[in-house]
Amino acid sequence: MLIDALQCGEFDRSVFETLSRGGYTCVTPTLGFWEGTLESMDALARWRDMERENADLIRIIRRADDIRACEADGKVGILLGYQNTNLLEDRIRFIELFADMGTRVMQLTYNNQNELGGSCYEDNDSGLSRFGREVVQEMARVGVVVDCSHTGDLTTLHAIEHSPKPIAVTHANASSIFPHKRNRSDAVLKALAETGGVIGCAAYRNITPAEACATARGFAEMVARTVEIAGVEHVGVGTDYSYKNDDNFREWMRKGRWTRTVQYGAGSVRTPGAVAKPDWLPGPENLKDLAPALRAVGFSAEETDKIMGGNWLRLYETVFG
Repeated sequence: MLIDALQCGEFDRSVFETLSRGGYTCVTPTLGFWEGTLESMDALARWRDMERENADLIRIIRRADDIRACEADGKVGILLGYQNTNLLEDRIRFIELFADMGTRVMQLTYNNQNELGGSCYEDNDSGLSRFGREVVQEMARVGVVVDCSHTGDLTTLHAIEHSPKPIAVTHANASSIFPHKRNRSDAVLKALAETGGVIGCAAYRNITPAEACATARGFAEMVARTVEIAGVEHVGVGTDYSYKNDDNFREWMRKGRWTRTVQYGAGSVRTPGAVAKPDWLPGPENLKDLAPALRAVGFSAEETDKIMGGNWLRLYETVFG
């Protein structure tokens, strides 16, 4: 089983064919960053069209059993998710509606403070707001995974505390391994583990050590260090792999509609634009090379299976059944 908890960019049949060749069981695409309700519904509708047009290759995941069906028949499972909660437009009842339409993952904040809580890029992390507490409880009730990949550490800790179900950090690394605002502290990783959550180790160069971008073994060694913090039951993969990520796409991700100023996201003045894919991961089909690398650094076959997908499946079973 191979599950990647976060990818983004423009998906089409050629991408689905590549994912199929790569042996993917399930992948979470990004349906939106800053879009409101109507635009977010448009994205869901487009994915339903793509599922019909590519029914020989993909299946939209609504229950955990759908992932098992993909493992059995070789289709690629598509777990629909958003990297923000703008789609709710401050309406608590919309969470259930989006869940009914197939949404299974929502990130509480993207790169800015919002009504729910603090982003990793704010000077001061506000923690989870009153509305944010209501949202994480409602997401748990209706079966939507709470994602805190871009939230601040305090907001993440609050989400862990107030959610009645385990939460996720789908695509980030440990800040003790690679210091960066986008990465999560050891305190977060330990709290995540104590409550059954999972972190997906990211392969995005701006937040990943150089050695983990150079070889699959280097990435496996970073995974091993993450396991030392969180435990082998609570670490998976969330590459943050991006397709057709041109300047317009990056500008939308970083700026949305909220600013006219230059924004670098996880980049910097020194790395303002696109960054190269990891040397060992030039295409998504190479992710399967991580499994033998994990074995090479000391993980057992059972532990490797957990990291490559089993831990995500367990989380999904817990959250949406």
